[in-house]
Amino acid sequence: MTQTQFDVLTIGNAIVDVITTVDEAFVAREKLVKGSMNLIDEARAEQLYSVMGPAVEISGGSAGNTAAGVASFGGKAAYFGKVKQDQLGAIYDHDMKSIGVHFATPKASDGPATARSFILVTPDGERTMNTYLGACVNLSTADVDKAVVEAAQVTYMEGYLWDKPEAKEAFRLAAKIARAAGRLTSITLSDSFCVERHRDSFLDLIKGSIDIVFANESEIKTLYKTQNFDGAVDAIHRDCPLAVLTRSEKGSLVVKGQERIVVPAHPVNAVVDVTGAGDLFAAGFLFGHTRKLPLRQCANLGGLAAAEVISHTGARPEVNLLKLATTQGLI
Repeated sequence: MTQTQFDVLTIGNAIVDVITTVDEAFVAREKLVKGSMNLIDEARAEQLYSVMGPAVEISGGSAGNTAAGVASFGGKAAYFGKVKQDQLGAIYDHDMKSIGVHFATPKASDGPATARSFILVTPDGERTMNTYLGACVNLSTADVDKAVVEAAQVTYMEGYLWDKPEAKEAFRLAAKIARAAGRLTSITLSDSFCVERHRDSFLDLIKGSIDIVFANESEIKTLYKTQNFDGAVDAIHRDCPLAVLTRSEKGSLVVKGQERIVVPAHPVNAVVDVTGAGDLFAAGFLFGHTRKLPLRQCANLGGLAAAEVISHTGARPEVNLLKLATTQGLI
């Protein structure tokens, strides 16, 4: 086996988050489905930006946030994601490298601009995402660095990649390389609407190529076309060796064979913005898992990271997660 250089390699859409707070009336006026992720074109992106209030720009993207979380725990993270050689692309590149994430995907010199997601946060902390994918969907098999995949204990991929054929093939190639190198593969289902679009191919991928599935309650029920959570749990245990299911304030459930590990949610004083909660949960869990910690401890680390990120605006941690976990006796 190739020498381990990275704990986790994440692959996803490289997106700059543009975050603002709005009231319920704004969501209704713009005819948005609260809590959903909507794909928009450049014209809609410009229109939304024109009617939004003041915003904060933060490098994001689901898998990018997970890489940032792994790095904050002190883990070694790598990331594949496509940006353009433009202002937002330079910001994204700097942000990833400044937190210690290995990010060497070649930037696009032409074509669409670096992706951005307009994240509208309502007073209850729920977020409605409107994403212009731009350059990130042009991630292709040419961007899959075989040596990096082989050197990572776990290759983790976001389900949003499944929306574009080129990115899907990059995803499949990375999984094939990881499996051939004796490494683990993982996927987050990303969004229930994403699962609706790709249910059959997601199931094929999970059954044939994935070792660890991350999903929230809505996503896993959507995957198996059921309103019964317990039924979805029974189904995923047959299809994947390890499933990590998050349930917001109910905590999480780790499913391994016949084993069911229920872990309470980590306490949080106030929910400010739930953007990135699942991404950071995965970061904490994978950090623990690559250190062969017990599954309950891995889930507790995930819960800690999720609680930290929902306590403030933005989808990346504002404190050092390793220090936080050590202070609270979780490591």
